[in-house]
Amino acid sequence: MTQRLHLVFGGELVDPTKNVFKDVNDIKIVGMFPDYASAYDAWKSEAQRTVDNAHMRFFIAHIHRLRDEEIAASSTEELG
Repeated sequence: MTQRLHLVFGGELVDPTKNVFKDVNDIKIVGMFPDYASAYDAWKSEAQRTVDNAHMRFFIAHIHRLRDEEIAASSTEELG
């Protein structure tokens, strides 16, 4: 069975209309989750907790989409 990992993270943005963090050292890693449903629950909890700060945003990153072990590596990955 394929595992579909999701990362929930967030922090304060410079401008609420853009996705640029004010300070990348202050990014909060909420956690890694084994499925979208549990990642969504964690995201929603953090978003609701920080609702009073319009500059705070949390995101769900689909880690499972970054690399598929069945596909051959690209030539740039081989440069390492």
